[in-house]
Amino acid sequence: MPSPYRAIFGRPGTKSFSAAGLLGRMPLSMMSIGVVTMVSQLTGRYGLAGALSAALALSAAVLGPQISRLVDRHGQRRVLRPAVLMSVTAVAGLLLSAQQRWPDWTLFVFAACAGCVPSVGSMIRARWAELYRGSPRVLHAAYSWESIVDEVCFIVGPILSIGLSTAWFPEAGPLLAAGFLAVGVFWLTAQRATEPVPQPREQHSKGSALRSPGLQVLVVTFVAIGAIFGAIDVVTVAVAEEAGHKAAASLVLAVYALGSCVAGAVFGLLHLTGHASRRWVIGICAMAVSMVPLQLTGSLPVLAVALFVAGLSIAPTMVTTMALVEEHVPRSKLTEGMTWTSTGLAVGVALGSSAAGWVVDAAGAARGYLVPCAAGALAALVAAAGHGRLRPRPRTAAPVAEGGPAAQQRDSHTGSPC
Repeated sequence: MPSPYRAIFGRPGTKSFSAAGLLGRMPLSMMSIGVVTMVSQLTGRYGLAGALSAALALSAAVLGPQISRLVDRHGQRRVLRPAVLMSVTAVAGLLLSAQQRWPDWTLFVFAACAGCVPSVGSMIRARWAELYRGSPRVLHAAYSWESIVDEVCFIVGPILSIGLSTAWFPEAGPLLAAGFLAVGVFWLTAQRATEPVPQPREQHSKGSALRSPGLQVLVVTFVAIGAIFGAIDVVTVAVAEEAGHKAAASLVLAVYALGSCVAGAVFGLLHLTGHASRRWVIGICAMAVSMVPLQLTGSLPVLAVALFVAGLSIAPTMVTTMALVEEHVPRSKLTEGMTWTSTGLAVGVALGSSAAGWVVDAAGAARGYLVPCAAGALAALVAAAGHGRLRPRPRTAAPVAEGGPAAQQRDSHTGSPC
């Protein structure tokens, strides 16, 4: 392991909470794509599959920041365990209603309740921030490491979720994702020594972290970025099925995540100069441009190559995003601020997966890649227009070292989101 990454594990408990975070974030890459695969297997309706994925993401988008706000105030253990129990119970209801062919509205009710899943990535990054506050270089490496962990989830998760759902039984992927969530969160919250200290109630009296103009720009842009991720998941499954190799979709999506993983590993080794806002805009524009070649792919191998190249811009952009979150959000609201970016992604995933599902049903799988292309263009426009709000500004609370994680994301990844 390169020395910057080796250094971050010098503190007791760091390996353990990072490993727990890996398990807890697996649903980010497994749940949404697992639901899409399950519903398409059981019903053949990609419109319904995309809409359910959107319902999961929107529910997480609404509930996630509220859970993180409670975590900032009361601590991770007291809040995360009840939230996870509620989410796992709802997922069980979702799988049962799908398997028993209950009316469609029951699927959406359980999907909405399943959204109380916490943003595990934000919880892990808050622990790193607590440990290495005031050590910018070490914190940058720690956040870059977490971007690698995110992408490992997105490499392994879709393979497990799609593979199990197609080879074993349709509900297998989402079922395993729920198991990972429960084990990861309970293991994480058992580690009290590295848990961030809850902030006093009076420090939370000034409203939401989303009042920050800089954070608003990040969140709105991430709605469009999330639409890219959500659409690519749905369309790639449809393209693979149309080609007669539906299970291969997991490998193609894993290559997409691999590109991000490679870029994140290299990015963590760099000593960067200049303000993060400029790098962030460049990263968003690179993500937008990388969507164009997807329209020209004619086979799964060519699609995999195009997605690998597209993935190279993801992790560096997500890492830079957290540098900006730390700059524009007070310390007492850091977990909430990080979660708002995940919320933006979740909303985008909901919109992108739903739109892509309807486009696939109406015009065919290949046309579905128009959705992430349009979302990328919108993201670039919003980032360029809001760049001025992200320029350096005085801190309003105790300083937090620069750095940033990857997403989930989508998360991740995102995240997908569950």
